[in-house]
Amino acid sequence: MRSDANIAGPMTDPVPGPRTESAGEDVSRETLPPVDDTPIGRAAQLAVEALGRAGEGLPRPEQTRIMVVANQKGGVGKTTTTVNLAASLALHGARVLVIDLDPQGNASTALGIDHHADVPSIYDVLVDSRPLSEVVQPVLDVEGLFCAPATIDLAGAEIELVSMVARESRLQRAIQAYEQPLDYILIDCPPSLGLLSVNALVAGAEVLIPIQCEYYALEGLGQLLKNVDLVRGHLNPTLHVSTILLTMYDGRTRLASQVAEEVRSHFGKEVLRTSIPRSVRISEAPSYGQTVITYDPGSSGALSYIEAAREIAFRGISVHYEPHQHGRVGHQNNQHSMAEELQ
Repeated sequence: MRSDANIAGPMTDPVPGPRTESAGEDVSRETLPPVDDTPIGRAAQLAVEALGRAGEGLPRPEQTRIMVVANQKGGVGKTTTTVNLAASLALHGARVLVIDLDPQGNASTALGIDHHADVPSIYDVLVDSRPLSEVVQPVLDVEGLFCAPATIDLAGAEIELVSMVARESRLQRAIQAYEQPLDYILIDCPPSLGLLSVNALVAGAEVLIPIQCEYYALEGLGQLLKNVDLVRGHLNPTLHVSTILLTMYDGRTRLASQVAEEVRSHFGKEVLRTSIPRSVRISEAPSYGQTVITYDPGSSGALSYIEAAREIAFRGISVHYEPHQHGRVGHQNNQHSMAEELQ
């Protein structure tokens, strides 16, 4: 049984195999029936509308928005959310950098970026102080999208960083020294709350938390929110949870609706109106080295991420983000207490 056959709203994902031709620029709205109740017809119309909206462009932030995609619970869609939001924003004309901080390197894989052991990676930036510009690679399928890949070497970085000076702020300093103009930086965190995740939280201004619409969805979130508060209090006063995204939503189940309602009542305005459906297309795309945005632009997953990206972009218009300050007062004095509290 297809897991994404029925989802909330008009989005459907009924046809197997990539259908990139459905979203071509030469497809005229007039060639489609005004009201087509067939699954293929609806999918084609949605694809045309999505790509039309993508061509409109989105408001660009005044300053680079650095968003940390984090949840210590695994399997909630962190990497999937990172790469697909990044691709959606780039599709709308933004310049976006994905920083892969997960030693598994799944974000690098999904973006078609080579990340074998010999490739310059974010490990070299954190441990050897290599300039970020020397490891960033362009994503070939999406103009304006870039990736700082992760290699397996990153698995040992947690231990190597322990003895280093200013170990919590090494990523922040690398980003500050990066001179290429960017609209968004999305940081994909590992499913843990170690030094890699702390580096991301110190470097970012916003935290985006994907929450799956399944049992135990909120398990472990308390510790993540506590760590966000600790980092904000000791190292990064601009840090805040700006966005909650509901993932793996299956409109056929009562549980999904209950979880969504609980999350919305708990977090309120931080929760995006758009939720991401459970979709086979989203799962298939990384095996082809693609995001679902390029793999199947007419699918329910692609359309949902495009809409979520639009929400995020418009939410950022009214928010002013202060740039990180070099040599923040009390920075060195707070590092020891911060490390102790995170133990």
